[in-house]
Amino acid sequence: MAEMQRTLVTREGLEKMQKELDELRSTKRAEIAQRLKAAIAMGDLSENSEYDEAKNAQAFLEGRILQLEQQIRTAQVIEKVAKDRVDVGSTVLIEDMEEHLQEKVTIVGSTESNPFEGRISNESPVGRALMGAKAGDTVEAEAPNGVLKYKVISIEE
Repeated sequence: MAEMQRTLVTREGLEKMQKELDELRSTKRAEIAQRLKAAIAMGDLSENSEYDEAKNAQAFLEGRILQLEQQIRTAQVIEKVAKDRVDVGSTVLIEDMEEHLQEKVTIVGSTESNPFEGRISNESPVGRALMGAKAGDTVEAEAPNGVLKYKVISIEE
């Protein structure tokens, strides 16, 4: 049997996934069951859009529950990281060498990435380029619109 791929997460990310899973299993499942019950009570299911919508919502919910269960089962919590090199869990101050703008980013596993919150995946082009870099290093990342160059200003915990 093939080895399962680990899901890299922060402790907060794992707690967030567990909280969402609990919410989906308890509250959301009950809500959808009520919607289905109400739709079935309307009679003829062949042209019942409420029933179809509730069934679709149920399928989506169950898919998300399975996804979260898998991610939690394979979760590998990112422990304290070294401050001398960029690794998953590092918060890094970088400077765009073309725009000369500084930005603080945190390297996280793909399940927690949210570029709008400064959380970039270790699997993204910029995340991969930063992995292993030290303060003062300049890294290059292949992006759809060309090569991006960043200078690592500092690395935090």
